[in-house]
Amino acid sequence: MAIPPSAASAVPAAARLKRVVVKVGTGVVTAEGGRIDAARIAGFCGQLAELRAQGTEVFVVSSGAVGLGMAELGLARRPKELAKKQACAAIGQGLLMQTWRAGFAKHGLAVAQVLLTHDDLRVRARYLGVGETLRQLVAYGAVPVINENDTVSAAEIKFGDNDTLSAMVASLVEANALVILSTAPGLIDLKGTREIVPVVDRITPQIEAMAGGTSSETAVGGMISKISAAKIATRAGCGVFIASGTEPDIVARLLGGTGPGTFFVPSGLPLESKKRWLAYFQRPTGTILINAQAVPVLREQGRSLLAVGVTGVSGEFAAGDVVNIAGPDGVVLARGASSFSSDATVQLAGLKSDAVRALHPGRRHLEIVHRDDLALL
Repeated sequence: MAIPPSAASAVPAAARLKRVVVKVGTGVVTAEGGRIDAARIAGFCGQLAELRAQGTEVFVVSSGAVGLGMAELGLARRPKELAKKQACAAIGQGLLMQTWRAGFAKHGLAVAQVLLTHDDLRVRARYLGVGETLRQLVAYGAVPVINENDTVSAAEIKFGDNDTLSAMVASLVEANALVILSTAPGLIDLKGTREIVPVVDRITPQIEAMAGGTSSETAVGGMISKISAAKIATRAGCGVFIASGTEPDIVARLLGGTGPGTFFVPSGLPLESKKRWLAYFQRPTGTILINAQAVPVLREQGRSLLAVGVTGVSGEFAAGDVVNIAGPDGVVLARGASSFSSDATVQLAGLKSDAVRALHPGRRHLEIVHRDDLALL
């Protein structure tokens, strides 16, 4: 089912798109037997080169390194041992980049390999540095081809997926559209019509319930990770397409509103850059628990979290660490940088500002989490 043009119009026409991130999954870049599908990658390069000719900055997030390494070594199943996965990634990454380079070279475009770990986006200084590098690459006229650094990053191999990475990149570069291509034709309503859902205006629990994992031996994630990625990107004001990468000219068709797939409408109020970084690029080290009275203060009034609204903490964290903020029902409603350590927060829990000032005389900010350092989820 094609995405209605009226829905896709939430993303500017292709000729006016400023930035597009295209993520291609392992099942798209590999052919039968796990070998690289050079012809398909060349086809993507042609579509993306056309976008570049229209003035659109293009960023590619490409999976496939582990799968290509498996094929090169003659492995039928994805290894469970970390070192073996890292070895496969090391072997496959070079093959992957060679193929992208050859495809774009036919259109006079240079490519740049960018390998990232979660820490590269979690640490603020490195996050900003990655953004500057990506902007400079497109200013040079190059196409960044981005992947997780699976060879050295244990956490990314065990828990990560390139769907989430692509959403983080889309958020970082403030893309207009994120196109996630895999072997899935879109979000399918398996419990209802069993057809592709063409448009998702808002990601509800019902939408999330439609998602499933993956049974592929070379891939990770599945529709669950794609829905998670769509939540990140749409909150940043980026429209998201999920479609099959096996469809001909799929990128151009999606951006033109005629391609089959699912379109996730971007939020009307995107988070500004620092708030996005706080909300989605972190791995919180603890949780601050708040009472029912504090919930609307944060959620509806947009104010800082004061000690009087705190009931306790979970986990250990230092002053300046990013933490979750959860209501009395345990549901995380926000994320932010704590002004106090976990021990200090426990001591201050429930106190009014005068009492906090008496314990910390001369301190300029008495908030547990200042509103400038807090992002609602």
